[in-house]
Amino acid sequence: MNSKNEILNKIKNASVTPFVYPTLDISHVTYKNKDEQFANVLKSVGGKASWLQNDDNIEEFIQSKYEDLGLIATNLDLKIEHINTNDIDDPHALKDIDLAIIKGKFAVAENGAVWIKEEDNLNRAVYFIARKLLIIVPKDNIVDSMHEAYKKIDFLKGGFGTFISGPSKTADIEQALVIGAHGAMECRVLFADLL
Repeated sequence: MNSKNEILNKIKNASVTPFVYPTLDISHVTYKNKDEQFANVLKSVGGKASWLQNDDNIEEFIQSKYEDLGLIATNLDLKIEHINTNDIDDPHALKDIDLAIIKGKFAVAENGAVWIKEEDNLNRAVYFIARKLLIIVPKDNIVDSMHEAYKKIDFLKGGFGTFISGPSKTADIEQALVIGAHGAMECRVLFADLL
């Protein structure tokens, strides 16, 4: 018998002691006021959170919060002048976008993040190339923790998905926080009934 077969036989005949895995059914962090927690955490990482009231209009909100904007890009059916991201073949054409308006599935109070998975968006580069981001999330769609968030995600569907929490930032250079170093310089999450 050669050494290769000897090793393989030892592996095959080795006894494995059963291991009892810990239960994952444990309680995680919860917040009395998820809206407030989300807003505070998002603010701490450079973002802003807003809520539309029932009679508020998204277009009016955008016009009141974003002055002197040039190009707006979205694949949402909004009544403001915009470029439909799905009409763009080359993502490089999005390099001059001032405001990208995108859909978020849900928000996470624990870390101020929003799960982004737009199956109908053909140009996800807009998430990272626009100067400003407005993420619209269905009202009251906030979970407490990332543990809850992962339970809401359908990993079997596949495709691109990401969590976004505030504008881009880095503190690599001399440990100084820089906002907008490699992506959006501003990020606002708007909770609305649009979606």
